[in-house]
Amino acid sequence: MVGKGNPKQLYDLIIIGTGVSGWGAAMYAGRMQLKTLIVGDLPGGTIMLTDDVENYPGFKKLTGPELAQNIEEHAKEYAIDVEDGFVSDIGRDEKKKTFSVTLKNGTTFKSKTVLLATGTKPRKLGVPGEDSYFGKGVHTCALCDGAFYKDKIIGVVGGSDSAAKEALLLTQWGKKVYIIYRGEHIHPEPVNMTRIEKKIKEGKIEILNNTNVVEVKGQKYITGVVLDKPYKGKKEFVLDAVFVEIGHIALSDLAHKVGVVLNKKGEIIIDRNAQTNIPGFYAA
Repeated sequence: MVGKGNPKQLYDLIIIGTGVSGWGAAMYAGRMQLKTLIVGDLPGGTIMLTDDVENYPGFKKLTGPELAQNIEEHAKEYAIDVEDGFVSDIGRDEKKKTFSVTLKNGTTFKSKTVLLATGTKPRKLGVPGEDSYFGKGVHTCALCDGAFYKDKIIGVVGGSDSAAKEALLLTQWGKKVYIIYRGEHIHPEPVNMTRIEKKIKEGKIEILNNTNVVEVKGQKYITGVVLDKPYKGKKEFVLDAVFVEIGHIALSDLAHKVGVVLNKKGEIIIDRNAQTNIPGFYAA
């Protein structure tokens, strides 16, 4: 029942983004028998980078990739078209009340409505050396890159539940994991705080509160970071890797191109029906 994208077809709905939100919307659109195209270049979205999911209703525990696959397979039970590709541009024809969605390869699809479900990207520290050593010791996904650091000293920057889960996962490989957080106390969910405390007692995790990373140092690969306050008398802190988990930034550039109103954080403003200020343009 799944087809390929058809540039000659005027779709009722084009969904941009193949993560959980996108596939969830595709499922409902298919059930409503809307002529629907879903397009994206990251199958499964960022949930694919999650090790264990323990808070999705109906499933006590499953991996991020398993959850993404389940939702995608469910959506594909309905008559929808699927196109793999990066969306580089969106246009709007106010007279015809249609939208054009153009891929990086130049292919253009048209629709009456658009749902943007592109999600977010990891927020950067914005410090010297971060970009230079990205992929060379600086990472944003423990599930993707943690296994490269078996028996190594690893840092995790951030104090959220996501940062705590990254640190816990990294203890499977690393000799020791340091959580570096700018605030007074990290604030994971209670169940993960209990797990963190257990790892602290085992000597696998240590927390550096009220501390910021101000620079990433290295040669071919990173050799450590510079802190804004001394740790054991030194501001230079030796690490084999550092995983940055300080939140995410909304991917809303495409929406901005057609005049969608954003808030100060660059997030899309929607009403109770998920519609933006542009008629026919929705976000999830």
